[in-house]
Amino acid sequence: MGYVLIMLSFDVTMPTALFVVTLVAILLDRRIEGKLKTTFQERKFRMRDAILFVAMISVAVSVIMFVPQMAIIVVFLFSYSTLLFTFSYIFSGIRKRRAQLFCLGFGLAALVAGSVALLHPFADSWMFYGGLATYGLAAFAFFATLYEQMRKSSGERWYLAVLPPALFLLSYLFFKGTLLWFPYFFNIFAITFAILITLFLGSLFTWKITFIFAGLLTVMDIILVFGTGTMGTAATTLLDLGLPIAVVLPRIPIQGAISFGGLGLGDFFFAGILATQTHKKFGDKTAAISALVMAISLGLFHVIQLYSKIEFFPATVSVICGWLPVVAWKLVAERKTKSNIVIQN
Repeated sequence: MGYVLIMLSFDVTMPTALFVVTLVAILLDRRIEGKLKTTFQERKFRMRDAILFVAMISVAVSVIMFVPQMAIIVVFLFSYSTLLFTFSYIFSGIRKRRAQLFCLGFGLAALVAGSVALLHPFADSWMFYGGLATYGLAAFAFFATLYEQMRKSSGERWYLAVLPPALFLLSYLFFKGTLLWFPYFFNIFAITFAILITLFLGSLFTWKITFIFAGLLTVMDIILVFGTGTMGTAATTLLDLGLPIAVVLPRIPIQGAISFGGLGLGDFFFAGILATQTHKKFGDKTAAISALVMAISLGLFHVIQLYSKIEFFPATVSVICGWLPVVAWKLVAERKTKSNIVIQN
């Protein structure tokens, strides 16, 4: 009797990353939701807002290939920097000791980055100036640490909010194309942006609008990936420019040569919105289960993608197929519980 050994290709890295990032978004959302609600003055998305949001995403993805590369870089760097500054400024009114640790952490990170920039094999004229600029940022951060010790007033601090976008801009402008940028800074900033976007916009969603948004975004993703193909083209264009629009990690287990897989920030944002809204509706346990099942679903669909030899696949389908069964199970369970209470009464 003969036996045929089938090597199953799968990836645990990206599903794990999706689960961890989504879980972090759930935990942080619980802690900062009140502050963001105050910032947005309790505003919520309405149906037309959700439709407009999805339409804007569709248009942006579709026109990227027709926009000059320098314009794309400027728009993305400005958008990312604005997000970092805004989020940092909102939460810059922290205690003095935390503010000092924040400044000290960024100062050390800038110091390390500047030192690496001046070492072989990175050393050249451009990297030399990059190292000096990063040293300048480190000096600013250390000065801010000392200034914080003497500061007596309270409230938001602009010099804290300026540190994250400054480190991001310097990292991209001077270290893009080096091992320092990819995969290290690239993935660090990509994961950071994924979490911040989820937290920043999550307070605008309601449970009803979440369903509408999920349905519209999934349909749009399928059309742009399988219909027009513009999603794949846009992703390739932005990645070639070194912009952190996706989390790119090596596939594990490694089979033969090392290969990398990527998942767009929009997919992390999508999973984060679904999980955080599930948390608000059903609590911690159900939200964590939904995050886990979404990650497992992503892994299963990835196996299908590999064996079908599909280059680009709409990950929103994977995410929503993991989320809907958990929500359906919880809704049915709650309905049964209410029915039992009514019968007993």
